[in-house]
Amino acid sequence: MSTVAEVDVVVVGTGFSGIGMAVALQDAGRSFVILEKADEIGGTWRDNRYPGVACDVPSHLYSFSFELNPYWSHTYSRGDVIQDYLLAVVEKYELREHIRFDTALHAADFDESSGVWTIATHSSDGSTHTVTARALVLGVGALHLPHIPLIDGLHTFAGELIHTAAWPRDSSMFDRRVGIIGTGASAVQCIPALAEDAEHLTVFQRSAPWIMPQRNSEYSDATIDRFRRHPALMRAHRAALRRRNDLRAVAFDSQPRLLELASRDARRHLANQIKDPQLRGKLTPTYTMGCKRVLLSDTYYPALARADVDVVTDDVVGVTPDGVVTADGTLHEVDALVLATGFDPRGSYAHLDITGRDGRSFAEEWQTGVESYLGVTMADFPNLFMLLGPNTGLGHTSVVLMIEAQIAHVMTLLDERDRRGAHAVEVRPELVPAFTREMRERSGRSVWTQGGCTSWYLDDDGENRTLWPGGVGEYERRLTEPSAVDFLFT
Repeated sequence: MSTVAEVDVVVVGTGFSGIGMAVALQDAGRSFVILEKADEIGGTWRDNRYPGVACDVPSHLYSFSFELNPYWSHTYSRGDVIQDYLLAVVEKYELREHIRFDTALHAADFDESSGVWTIATHSSDGSTHTVTARALVLGVGALHLPHIPLIDGLHTFAGELIHTAAWPRDSSMFDRRVGIIGTGASAVQCIPALAEDAEHLTVFQRSAPWIMPQRNSEYSDATIDRFRRHPALMRAHRAALRRRNDLRAVAFDSQPRLLELASRDARRHLANQIKDPQLRGKLTPTYTMGCKRVLLSDTYYPALARADVDVVTDDVVGVTPDGVVTADGTLHEVDALVLATGFDPRGSYAHLDITGRDGRSFAEEWQTGVESYLGVTMADFPNLFMLLGPNTGLGHTSVVLMIEAQIAHVMTLLDERDRRGAHAVEVRPELVPAFTREMRERSGRSVWTQGGCTSWYLDDDGENRTLWPGGVGEYERRLTEPSAVDFLFT
C-alpha cells in the first residue's frame, strides 16, 4: 500500500457532479484528486448506452452555466453527444491529470483530532493506496446502479438477459424475439429502436406512462452560428428554457390540479398516434400525471402500434429458460429479455464504507433512511459533502442547476472554514430533523404521494427522499447564501 500526500479535497465520481466540482476547486487554487472506478469519465452518460439513450431535458439547460455549448444540434441530445460534451469540458480544463481512473473508494475514516479524512482506494489492477484530505465530496450519482426485479426463475433464462443500465457493446437484437419488462424512461427510449430490429417485440407493461410530444427540433446552422458569435443570445435562450421548465414545479409540488391541462395534451397525443381503441385503452394511464416522471417521445406510440409488437398488461409471474410467464398462464417465448426496470434510488451511496464521528456508518444511514441538511451535509460527518444527495433530484427541469448550487455551497463552507482557521465544518445536528420534517410535509402535498401510483421516488415507507419539493430558484437561494450559524466550525 502506498500513501499519497494530503490534498485539500478528494472528489468521488466524474459525472456532471464530479467534473463541476473539480472545475470549481481548480478555479479556487485548491489541490484535489478525483477517484473514478471506471476507465473513462461520464457517469450516467458513460454507463448507459442502450439503443435510443437520450436526455429529456433541453440540451442548453442540461449543461454547465460556465461552459455553454453553441453546437448542440437538437433541442434534446443523445447520450453519446452529452458524453462528448463532458469529455470536452475535461480536456478544456485539463482535469484528466487529477483523475485516478480504475480506482474506487474502498473506505474512508474521519479523524476528529485533525479534521482529516483518510481514504483507502482500490484499483482494478489490485493495488491499494491511501489519500488524506481535508474534505471529501461524493458525486457518485443515483441513476446507474441497476435495479434487478425479484421475478421467480429470472436466473434460469437461457437467452440473453440485459439490463438497460449495462447494455453490452456488441449486443444486437436483429431478427430476434425480444421481450422488455418495464415502460419507464429507459424503456420509452429503447423500445422504438428495438422494434426496428427485432423479429418480434413483446412489451410487458405494469402501468402505462404519461407521454408528451417531444418535438425534438433541430437547431439550424444559422442559429448555431448566432449562438457561437453572440453568447448573450445563448444565455437568453437558456434562461427562457429554465423559466418554462421551472413553472412545472408548482403543479408537481402543491397544485396537482394544474396538471390537468398538460394531461389533456398527453391524451390528445395518445389519440393521434394510436387509432386502435383496444391498444389505446392499454396505453391510457390510470394515475395522476406527474406521480411518475412525465416522459417525452414522438416515436414510442408508433412503435407499439406495429404489427410485430405486442403490449402485454398481465402481471409477470415468472421466467423460464424459454421466456416470460404472465398471470394468465401464457408463456411468451423470447430469445432476449431486456430489463428496463430502473435504478436503485439510493445509488452508490448506500454501498460506501465511510465512517464518521464516533464510528457512525454512512452506509447504514442510507440503508435505514438517510437524513441530511439540504441534501449536502449530514450530522456527525464533518468535512463531507454530497452532490445530488437526498431530496435534491428533480422531475421537472435540469439537475445540473441543483449541482451547480451545491458546488457553490460547498465552496462557501470550505472558504469560511479556512477563514476561521477551523479544522472542520459540519451542519448543526438539530437542523437535520427539522429539514427532514419539512421535506416530509411538503412532499405530502405533492402529486408524488397523492397521485395514486408507486414510483422509485418513494422509499419502502412511502417517504420521498429523492426529489426536491420546490422550484430550483428557492433551492439556489437557500444554498448560495447559507447562514454561518447553521454550521459548526471546530
